[in-house]
Amino acid sequence: MGSRSSGWRLFARTVMARAYPRLVMNVREKWWLVFDIVLPLVGVCAYVFVYRANGAHPDLIGFVILGGAMSAYWMNVLWAMGNQLFWEKETGNLALYIMAPNSMMAILLGMALGGMATTTLRAASILAIGSLLFGVRFDVSNAAMLFVVFALALVALYGMGMMFASMFLLFGREGWHLVSLAQEPVFLLSGTFFPVRNFNFWVAAGASIIPLTLALDAIRQLTSSSGAALGFLDVGTEVAVLAGLSVVFLIAARFLLAQLERLAIAEGRLTESRA
Repeated sequence: MGSRSSGWRLFARTVMARAYPRLVMNVREKWWLVFDIVLPLVGVCAYVFVYRANGAHPDLIGFVILGGAMSAYWMNVLWAMGNQLFWEKETGNLALYIMAPNSMMAILLGMALGGMATTTLRAASILAIGSLLFGVRFDVSNAAMLFVVFALALVALYGMGMMFASMFLLFGREGWHLVSLAQEPVFLLSGTFFPVRNFNFWVAAGASIIPLTLALDAIRQLTSSSGAALGFLDVGTEVAVLAGLSVVFLIAARFLLAQLERLAIAEGRLTESRA
């Protein structure tokens, strides 16, 4: 019989165990190629043709392709993170997670890491195919800063996803409606298919609470010759805000998960709604 893990070993093994199914899914389930790459590309192509028909600057075509690639992360955060605990409750697994000696944070972190890996493959596919289809070339001015922006964007986005996972579970079935509601408005507010600078300052500033907004703006500035001219804030400021959002969302996720566990222990059940 193997030795029982505890402390950081238990945390690490839990993370790897929850990441594993999402990694293996790419090998065992081939239909994701259609649903997660081909279908998003259709939407990207539609925006590209609209821009071309109106004689838009060629850099905007690259903005659309980048937005389509990054939107894959937002969809993963909503559906594979935000609604995950609700789905686990519906299938009867949530009680096992609560009773297990491992941390709920480790479980969600494993889901996040697995989701990051699979979604990065999908986003890279959308970026590569879109660039080849429309002859877009990206001019990376600072690769190190680009990596920092991308890493902070993932931490902030999946921190928000961990927070949503607890919130949506506590909201019960209303969480499902919130997930559906948060799709298209976020695509608009985050400037997924256009520079967010087109909004007035206060609308763009309010939309910056969504990590995707500043992440896309910074990535576009670092990969396009006209990105700085069309950017909302300078890249350094956007990196600082993304770092702050990462900390805030992770702390909020930890607090909400602790509340979830406290309610589960105190009530012995997780109800659909609470007054």
